[in-house]
Amino acid sequence: MVVVSQASSLPLPNPSLPSSPPHITSLLYEPNSLSLALMHSDSSISLYPSLSIPSLSSLPSTPQFLIPPPSSSSTFLLLNPNPNPRVVFIVGGPHKSGAQVLLRFYVLQKNNLYGKAQVFCSQKGVCFDHKLGVLLDVKHGVSFKLVGSVNFFAMYSFSSSKIWVFGVKLMDDDDELKLKFMRCAVIECCKPIWSMSLSSGFMILGEENGVRAFNLRNLVKEKMKRVKNFKGSGLPNGIIGDVAFGGSNQEVACNGYVDGRSDKHCFSVKQRSVKCRQDSSEGVAYFVAFRSKKAEGLNSTTTAFMSLKAISIQAVSANKFLILDSAGDLHILHLSNSVAGSNIIGHMRRLPHFMNVLKLAVLPDISLRTQTIWITDGQHSVHVMAASDADITVGENGRNEIEEKLMQISVIEAIFVGEKIQDIVPLAANGVLILGQGNLYAYANS
Repeated sequence: MVVVSQASSLPLPNPSLPSSPPHITSLLYEPNSLSLALMHSDSSISLYPSLSIPSLSSLPSTPQFLIPPPSSSSTFLLLNPNPNPRVVFIVGGPHKSGAQVLLRFYVLQKNNLYGKAQVFCSQKGVCFDHKLGVLLDVKHGVSFKLVGSVNFFAMYSFSSSKIWVFGVKLMDDDDELKLKFMRCAVIECCKPIWSMSLSSGFMILGEENGVRAFNLRNLVKEKMKRVKNFKGSGLPNGIIGDVAFGGSNQEVACNGYVDGRSDKHCFSVKQRSVKCRQDSSEGVAYFVAFRSKKAEGLNSTTTAFMSLKAISIQAVSANKFLILDSAGDLHILHLSNSVAGSNIIGHMRRLPHFMNVLKLAVLPDISLRTQTIWITDGQHSVHVMAASDADITVGENGRNEIEEKLMQISVIEAIFVGEKIQDIVPLAANGVLILGQGNLYAYANS
């Protein structure tokens, strides 16, 4: 039985501005710090930390931090997830008419207030301006995307045809506004990227006709050596930093929780940006094509099949991802590392179609056994689905076993609002924030 519910309108802040305030265009939410970011039509961003979730009845009269334009993409980044996670908000935008990219970093401090960070980096093509932020010698272009995870974030520029993977760490816990920033990998793109995801040690790119998965650990570590009786560098779960070893300074590039574990006995002789191609044939990436009833029996060159694009990627467990294509269909992607740990195998299957999905959202907590999924067709309703994970053992025949055991997903609730829907963000397993045509709606199932 599907429960039908009504979302309640959320009063919006009313700042004292000389003209009409810009309207909200999209939302971002970070569940560890309960931080909400509202993107506005003038490309400014309102940042709210430590909101009362899920019983949200109103927003504070003014944001804790108002980030001025320009901003074309933003993301939350989680540092050192155990035992004391720290949250960083990253904003990217054009500089010098798009000839450079400007990145601004805001750290959530122990007093639950965001502050602008000072960033250190010694790599070529990167500099820090105290007034502006981090300046990259990269063309911004018309399509620019940031996506963050744990200790790493990725940046894509269509005009430059490249993806950059960066590592970030807090330099000193006593000085919460100092970060170290390092370029770890560069991927040369030969095809357009429609979406990106960093989660559970995978970087997944949404392309035409499917998705491409990279082993994130292999991208951010290079020439690792194991050292016996190595006691570590004193960096709290860090991914990069300087450490004296054998009388010389070496660059540490440990696991950084890309797969949920800390590798305490490794260091890199020399840390460089790993370079590879998007369509590399050397086992760096694995492409998984859409598989659906519509596509079965069609040649791969069929125009209708090739025109499908992966426009949204959301993790629902450590190795399963929900993919939304440009036709409004949902697909379940299952990825697994091979026995050797370097190569990736995967399979994707289309879910039964019951609506043309426009927006897809999942609470970013892959530790949950049963995950809540929120979808909308952009009209007046949000459908709530429950996804139950199952243990999957990949044997020698790999793909056949994956095909037999897929995640079970069922619709459990429908939420209605009084206007067409632009965006949705989950606030908790039982709560969601809905952006309509200029109005916000909150829903929580007690």
